[in-house]
Formats: sequence, structure tokens, C-alpha cells
Amino acid sequence: MEARKVHAMHGWMWIKHGYWLFKKNPLLWMVLTAIGVVGIFGIAAIPLVGDPLSTLLFPALLAGYMFGCHALAQGEELELAHLLAGFQQHAQKLVTLGGINLVAQLLILGVMMLTGGATLVSIMMSGQTGTEDQAVLMQAMTGATLAIFIGATLFTVLLMAMQFAPMLVIFGKMAPIPAMKASLRAFLRNMIPLTVYGFLLLPFAILASLPMMLGWLVLLPVIITSLYAIYRDLFPMEEDIATAAEGSEEGKVVTPDEEGHF
Repeated sequence: MEARKVHAMHGWMWIKHGYWLFKKNPLLWMVLTAIGVVGIFGIAAIPLVGDPLSTLLFPALLAGYMFGCHALAQGEELELAHLLAGFQQHAQKLVTLGGINLVAQLLILGVMMLTGGATLVSIMMSGQTGTEDQAVLMQAMTGATLAIFIGATLFTVLLMAMQFAPMLVIFGKMAPIPAMKASLRAFLRNMIPLTVYGFLLLPFAILASLPMMLGWLVLLPVIITSLYAIYRDLFPMEEDIATAAEGSEEGKVVTPDEEGHF
């Protein structure tokens, strides 16, 4: 399943479509998002097992939100039960996806340690920062800089691979690894509109942070719903393809309407 390439201004259309979905039931969206955030952070706070467990479960949580978006897009109602839909449908594949993400993160951290991070940590922990150790410290800092660069690059690639993978699993019926590959190709193919989308979200993020981060009660659900809009635009479903075919027969180009709905 390959993603199509879209125009840069689709970045703004995705935000419009996300807001359109949010407006259909704003109060419930805020409740669902708040429950999910509190739940994930609560699990992550559990000593020792919290962080890996939250990583394992996150794709299933995101899938639940996507099921909710899909229901609204089909003219159905958003329900509280959508929050757990990802744990009831395709749960094994989604948890596997989380497991692959967890292992990949650990491997990246290992690479960072091998490329210089461990040396700097050991020097800082030992307190050897005298003048006689300046050359060693500078060498360690150079290695740490390289480790940070490599780590940032690998984590970015992993994020790209995970971006659309849960949706490809639940809507595209794909296995986890092929879904991650398709997600990565989609991201690389649409780097410009996705970058535009990210930059356009920045002023909203600043506004949402004032005062007391209260605006995130609205912005975070809109980000979630716009993620669904991105997926539907890059990976058209059967009904989208049918609509596009009808539009082509009539000599029209199918684009989001004024409300942002595809």
C-alpha cells in the first residue's frame, strides 16, 4: 500500500479537516484526549515497567482515536468506547508494533552509547575535569556530539516509520513491519506538506500554552484528528477512490471542501 504525493498546501487542509472533526463533538474529544494522556503518563510513572509498558500500549491507544475519527467521517457518533477500540480490534498487531518501537528505541540508545555517550557519562560521573583531563574531555564531548546527531537522526526515522503505522494496521490490514515501511515511504514522499503542517501548528502551540497550557485541551485533540486527515489524504480508502473516480469522470479534481472534509 503506497502513499500518494500531495501539494504543500495540504498541510493547512489537514488542520482544517482535523478541526472539522473536532467540532463534531468537542467536549467528548477533550474528555477522550485527557483520559488517554492521563492514562499513558500514569502507566509511564510505574517504576521499572512503566516506560516500556506505555510504549507497548500507545499504538493501540492511538488506534482507538483513529476509530473515533473514522466513525465521525462516516457520519456516525463519537463514543467513549472508541478509546478502547484499539485494544479490542487488531490488538496483537498494535502491541507488536509498540514492541518493535520499544526495541528500536533501545537499539538506538545502545548505538548512542557506543558512539561516545558512555565515555562522556563516565567522565562526568568520575569528576575528572581537571586541566590534565581537558583533552580527554574534549574528545569525549566530540564523541557525545556525534552520538546525539546519530541518535536524533535514527529517532527521526523511527518516528516517521511509526507515524502512520497504526492506521495502516487497522485500516490497511497490514502487518506491523510492512506498515512501518509504508509509513516511512509516505513521510519521505510528502516531506514538504508535512513540514508545512508542522510549521503551521507552531503558532497554535504557542497560543495553546498561554495561560497554563489550557489551550492544549483543544489543540491536542485537533492534532489527533488532523493525523487521521493526513492518513486519509495520503492513503485513500475505497470510498475515497470511488469518489475520486467519479470526480475524474466529471472532469473535476477531488479536494477537501470548505470545511476541510475530503
